[in-house]
Amino acid sequence: MNKTIGWVVGIIVLLIVVWFAFTMINVDVTEEGALPEVSVEGGQLPEAEVTTGDIDVGTEEKTVTVPTIDVEPAPDTDKPAN
Repeated sequence: MNKTIGWVVGIIVLLIVVWFAFTMINVDVTEEGALPEVSVEGGQLPEAEVTTGDIDVGTEEKTVTVPTIDVEPAPDTDKPAN
């Protein structure tokens, strides 16, 4: 029940935030914008030297002792469960 109330409250808060976002701000474009004209010539990428560490990956066989589990069923009773 508490999780349901939390979800309902969260959804209501989200709806209020969305309502504020769409109704509290009004933007009217008064003049169209334009991208600037840009000319690019030449250039060079930077050079970089990168040194990384070595990683040795391999496999190794291991013997692992796994414990055994004995399961005993519960005794039968004539009493019905509550």
